[in-house]
Amino acid sequence: MKTFSAKPSDLDKKWLLIDAEGLVLGRLATIIANRLRGKHKPSYTPHMDCGDHVVVVNAEKVALTGNKAADSIYYWHTGFPGGIKGRSKGAILGGKHPERVIMKAVERMVPRGPLGRQIMGHLRVYAGTAHPHEAQQPVTLDVAAMNRKNTRA
Repeated sequence: MKTFSAKPSDLDKKWLLIDAEGLVLGRLATIIANRLRGKHKPSYTPHMDCGDHVVVVNAEKVALTGNKAADSIYYWHTGFPGGIKGRSKGAILGGKHPERVIMKAVERMVPRGPLGRQIMGHLRVYAGTAHPHEAQQPVTLDVAAMNRKNTRA
């Protein structure tokens, strides 16, 4: 038996649409990361970009469990002495760019390096319900029906 290794001609990329309204952030991010990476396909090859394109809408309505809205903080450094800054997930969700919470959660689940950057290029997240990818005819993926723990009422 020989090990299958996918070639660029073997890859078939689909477009998926996910509605994030009421979905738990971490569970949603793992599903998105697996779909972007292509791990759900039998032709998965670790060094190739086998995954699908994912469009996420209603990112501002994603749910956080427990006290994560206040306690979970994203930190960054300005480069100046004493320049550590941070913002909580709740503040980002209520701010100008709520889609960045989902982007950062998924980014931390894909590999670092050139392949991870290429994979992240296939993720599109929008705060509202409108998106400019109707021409690609994305297939709706019902994440809420996969597991009852995926939603927060």
